[in-house]
Amino acid sequence: PAEVETLLGDPSKAREKLGWTPTTSFESLVREMVLEDLNAAKRDSMVKEAGYKAFDYHE
Repeated sequence: PAEVETLLGDPSKAREKLGWTPTTSFESLVREMVLEDLNAAKRDSMVKEAGYKAFDYHE
């Protein structure tokens, strides 16, 4: 139960009080996350092909 089901952030307070603006767009963030997932899948595939165990991820 350490994982929360939904993380929902509201950056308006940081914008108003600190002048914060995001440096990464949502689209770029999704692209980066997908690429990292693909890299992990490739790595795990190579590990399994070499005869080692790789953990299964269920997100």
